[in-house]
Amino acid sequence: MNYLLSLSWKSSWNRRGTLLLIVFSIALSTTLLLGIEKTRVQVRENFVQAVSGTDLVIGARGSNVQLILYAIFHLGGATNNMGWQSAEQIAKRPEVDWVIPISLGDTHQSYPVVATNENMFAYYRYQRDKTLAFAKGQQFDGLFDVVIGSEVAKNLNYELGQKVVLSHGNSTSEIAQHGDKPFEIVGILAPTGTPVDRSLYIGLEAMEAIHLNWQSGAPIPGLNIPAEQITKFDLQPKSITAMLVGLKKRSHVFALQKSINEYRSEPLMAVMPGIVMDQIWAMMNSAEKVLLIVSALVTVVGLAGLTATILAGLGERRRELAILRSAGAKPTDILVLLVCEGLMLLVIGVVLGIILLVLMIIIFSSILINHYGIFITLSWPTSGEWLLLGAIMLAGLLTSMIPAWRAYRMSLADGLSVSK
Repeated sequence: MNYLLSLSWKSSWNRRGTLLLIVFSIALSTTLLLGIEKTRVQVRENFVQAVSGTDLVIGARGSNVQLILYAIFHLGGATNNMGWQSAEQIAKRPEVDWVIPISLGDTHQSYPVVATNENMFAYYRYQRDKTLAFAKGQQFDGLFDVVIGSEVAKNLNYELGQKVVLSHGNSTSEIAQHGDKPFEIVGILAPTGTPVDRSLYIGLEAMEAIHLNWQSGAPIPGLNIPAEQITKFDLQPKSITAMLVGLKKRSHVFALQKSINEYRSEPLMAVMPGIVMDQIWAMMNSAEKVLLIVSALVTVVGLAGLTATILAGLGERRRELAILRSAGAKPTDILVLLVCEGLMLLVIGVVLGIILLVLMIIIFSSILINHYGIFITLSWPTSGEWLLLGAIMLAGLLTSMIPAWRAYRMSLADGLSVSK
């Protein structure tokens, strides 16, 4: 067996110019297939873990999916708010460890404005246990301070100390802007790969302050409250959009969820974010399948090139194979020789593809997180990646059998000389 492997290597080396292109093709297809699988898995993890450590998300009764979309991803809007008094009562329950209130409704150049409190920066977790970190500055302290996400800062070219004007709702008209009460940027968050990057954060009192002279979604004519007089008013919120809740013990989650869903003071709903986000991701699994099919087809093309190259070379190698037969090689030896050659090229191509993928992750991971908010990190291959590697090797073995079988069928009758 060893002499067959040695002979296969020497024969391939003599034709290295042509076979190098096949190895490169297999390496690229392997990189693409494994890269898409790794990206699919890690993007899914990033999506599902856009918020971690939060046991329940509570809001006005409605759709589970809609509650998660506007509370976590700030997409769409709530049909109703929940009362501030209810939020305070829930926060005081003995099984509750912390709460993060969230009030939505305003925007800044299409980016959502999230009103919250200091708990957002203390208790918000993503990707299992990562906390929010500041690339520059600090969390808001003054009434008209604002903290912005990394994507907002990058796309709008904002820096600390700049003034920004918020808009009421999604409107971009001048009348809908809170121009009399601008905010100063005091903090820029580090990239997270979550909706935090695309949001602006202000205090709950600030949200109340900019709407003191508003009613029914429009400014009250003739009423203008200067910013310096805002502190004379009661700025405690009357309602919020939703709240994130962390419990002292996870075992209390079902009991508290049932209690919230049966809340008598107002119709509320509590959902477990992980379960709902799995449901949301399941709606998008068709896109995953398309990506995997495309990458699988690229791999098939690479293996087809391997088979075609070996088949095309059989005509030129008839003398070589006939000499081996005359020297005592059995037909099965010829079969093994060609299979070993195909598998050797395949293994080299797959290994190079894995190395290429590792290098690409090392080089481009920071670019992906800083520009696209996508976390792709080096990790041990998942079960799905091992399955794909096994499928590539099995497919390579089967495709190598085609030229090997043809060589097996050749006999000494082909002659020791090439016919002209």
